[in-house]
Amino acid sequence: MKKYVLFCCCYFFFICVQAQWKPEGNKIITKWAESINLEYVHQEYPRPRLVRNEWKNLNGLWDYEITKLGVNKPNFYKNKILVPFPIESSLSGVQKNVGKDNELWYHSIFIVPKSWKGKNIILHFGGVDWKSEIWINDVYVGSHQGGYDPFSFDITSYLNNKKNQKLVVKVWDPTDEGYQPRGKQTINPHGIWYTAVTGIWQTVWIEPVNSNYIKIVNIVSNVDESNISIKLISSETLEKDYFEIIIKDGNTTLSLAKSPVKSKLDVLINNAKLWSPESPFLYDIEINLVSNGKIVDSIKSYFAMRKISTRKDENGIFRLQLNNEDYFQFGTLDQGWWPDGLYTAPSDDALKYDIIKTKELGFNMIRKHVKVEPARWYYHADKIGMLVWQDMPNGENFRFPKWQRDKFFDGDEFIPSSESEDNFRSEWKKIIDFLYSNPSIVCWVPFNEAWGQFKTVEISEWTKLYDPSRLVNSASGGNYYRTGDITDIHNYPGPKMLFFDNERVNVLGEYGGIGLAIDGHLWQPDKNWGYVKFKNSIEATDQYVSLANQLYKMIEFGFSAAIYTQITDVEIEVNGLMTYDRKIVKLDLGRVREINRKICNVFK
Repeated sequence: MKKYVLFCCCYFFFICVQAQWKPEGNKIITKWAESINLEYVHQEYPRPRLVRNEWKNLNGLWDYEITKLGVNKPNFYKNKILVPFPIESSLSGVQKNVGKDNELWYHSIFIVPKSWKGKNIILHFGGVDWKSEIWINDVYVGSHQGGYDPFSFDITSYLNNKKNQKLVVKVWDPTDEGYQPRGKQTINPHGIWYTAVTGIWQTVWIEPVNSNYIKIVNIVSNVDESNISIKLISSETLEKDYFEIIIKDGNTTLSLAKSPVKSKLDVLINNAKLWSPESPFLYDIEINLVSNGKIVDSIKSYFAMRKISTRKDENGIFRLQLNNEDYFQFGTLDQGWWPDGLYTAPSDDALKYDIIKTKELGFNMIRKHVKVEPARWYYHADKIGMLVWQDMPNGENFRFPKWQRDKFFDGDEFIPSSESEDNFRSEWKKIIDFLYSNPSIVCWVPFNEAWGQFKTVEISEWTKLYDPSRLVNSASGGNYYRTGDITDIHNYPGPKMLFFDNERVNVLGEYGGIGLAIDGHLWQPDKNWGYVKFKNSIEATDQYVSLANQLYKMIEFGFSAAIYTQITDVEIEVNGLMTYDRKIVKLDLGRVREINRKICNVFK
């Protein structure tokens, strides 16, 4: 009887919660959104490269209000929003714009488990766009500026002795009326510019730690030396503290090592299994922080042995190499947008779906275009086996004074304000820090098509110096300088070598854009566009294969990588290999895969 009553109570609670939320709007949605469960909204552990056993997810229904810029925090919250979906999205249950003249306030009550008593409590945010301020129990904790990097606060001293703890978050985001990095977001969606994203758009969570705990784990593989370099940082640096490091291949322990807290450690990996898209092998690593003879923190992580480099071939053409072998990188432009969640995938299964499909289509690489994903996306890329070129999300979206694509740039560069430049540099560094140890990432792309491009040589050389383990594609699509590892041409629809740089790797950074509108799967029924448009799948597939064959023939003359636009439709763009709702692969998968594998294997 008691079990029955408990079941009835839980069921009644679930029904009441569901009644407070429903998707908004009448746009298309994905299959994952159709079956969303409020009790299980992005409940997976959000940080796969630094895993602890104890943590608590804070996603779910929160309170919210929108106020005018600069007013005091609300006394009452009358509205509900589903976190972590941005407020402009359908899955937030709101679908409202905020804008530069307003601020978005969140309010939530959370409970710290009794078993965590005596621990320090860390509050984590995966991503909040753009400028956020945090209060715990009406006491100001701190602020963060940046829409794409995770951040955290030690909130231990702000907690009270009561059961319920109050969390308030204020967000201001001017979108394209500000200078901050924002990618393709705009307050007036049109063409290649999409719906704005404001506020919390990734998982919020808490975890307990001791006062001394592991904060940073950076691992870089050195294939030629058969070792890895490990940099570990703890919250405190006591003289006698040290790290215990255990490296495993499945259940087999390969190496045991110790490292003082203030040093970097190189660990030998004998007979290393190399990571590649064809064989994405990951080593497990366990790390203990030992203080005064006791383990005070334990985390799990992973790494891969992989090397990305370039070489000049016998014809004097620079080629990309993976693990010291010539390797043609062929991928899709992936913008990471969703019709129901915008920046936020409706589920973790959805998050990895595009990677899986990209691989099924025969590609070996993804260009993550002017967006940074949650940590789990890169984990999936590491696990599935997909090379990633990571763009910096652009800020000022204009070309100044001109855009050149057929020669080295000879104009005057855009001069940002000092505030804009400082913020760009800060956010770019935080993004690199965030993704530093993901083996899937092989290339950094600071600028795209002259959008807010400035001090190209300086930014490119700083990026290479900060992370010498990866390649730098300084300026994707034009306004080239004699810097970086790659010269990157964009041309639509077909491949064209507008310019050749004999000192760097030459790539076709964007091409294709074959448009095919599928009724019933469109963001809006009219005004859809592609660079070229076709009426049916057969015609579109024929064109894809034709362009791919043209690309194949051009590899001999200098192209070493190429990126097709794009994996999915996005809003009114219908040039995706899949529809925006991911329900239909628009082209013949078998034919596409066949020509793609031919291209990827050109050097084998």
